[in-house]
Amino acid sequence: MEYRQLGKHGIRVSEICLGSWLTYGGATVEDTARQCIEQAYDLGINFFDTANVYAGGEAEKIVGKVLRQYPRESYVLATKVYFPMGNGPNDRGLSRKHILEQCDASLKRLGLDYIDLYQAHRYDPTVPLAETLMAFDHLVKQGKILYYGVSAWSAGQLAHATDLTRLANFAPIASDQPRYHMFDRSIEEEVLPLCRREGIGIINYSPLAQGLLTGKYKPGQALPEGSRASDPKQNMFLNNGKLDQQQLLKVQRLLPIAEQEGLSLSQLALAWCLRNPEISSVIIGASQPTQVQENASASGKQLSPVTIQRIQEVLEMEISDRLTVGV
Repeated sequence: MEYRQLGKHGIRVSEICLGSWLTYGGATVEDTARQCIEQAYDLGINFFDTANVYAGGEAEKIVGKVLRQYPRESYVLATKVYFPMGNGPNDRGLSRKHILEQCDASLKRLGLDYIDLYQAHRYDPTVPLAETLMAFDHLVKQGKILYYGVSAWSAGQLAHATDLTRLANFAPIASDQPRYHMFDRSIEEEVLPLCRREGIGIINYSPLAQGLLTGKYKPGQALPEGSRASDPKQNMFLNNGKLDQQQLLKVQRLLPIAEQEGLSLSQLALAWCLRNPEISSVIIGASQPTQVQENASASGKQLSPVTIQRIQEVLEMEISDRLTVGV
């Protein structure tokens, strides 16, 4: 396993981060989740990402329970705050009240004394940005969190926040967690250059495009039984199981490129993300330990300029027939 600095900051994280969205405490039973986390740790993954809202707090409980068997200094734990955790008017968002209270609640569920990386899960336009940043800075000064970051913020929102941290002498933003994969490269235009300039580490989620870049979904074929796209409880981010035919056809053209590199398609997709030095880590999901092992093997894989160009040519292909395949 290779490690990278989190942007300009001193902490080092594994190139592969194990996430827990849609799995731990939800679709994946606790014993399997434990096996995945232990497999990741054994493979050198030291970076684990969760959120207070995942499975209503159960994901944090499971992740914390498993990680507590290891020395605290040996892993980096990231969690998030923003989404509703109750029905009250202050049980959501990025107000000082909600951030501070949810930090304590997350620490209790995790069973830890501090959080390595605490992230704003979304931007909150209803709260003054200075109030949000002040709350994170306060937690840093208290020692309850070591670093803080954001997730899915626009370049403009992120730029405004970095300006405010300098003006107010707050602790700087350490990370950004955007969606990024071969079929969604929107961050390359503004977010990625901004993070490079500000020394903000990028931890991208959905590097496998919700499983599209694993190759398990085939053009014109029914969705595999037990797959995320076939599960109504999990496929809301996959167009409810109606997959883009053009993307599926491109996946088929990427498969021989991966094979020539001696990689699985998943490994190729992860290595493609990691070709960017601004990417500190890519977040993978796993419902079984074998998936962790396969994806962890993408760390350290260097794609040649020729291979990157071949991938680019496939991604730029235009296929006129935009049918869908699903159940």
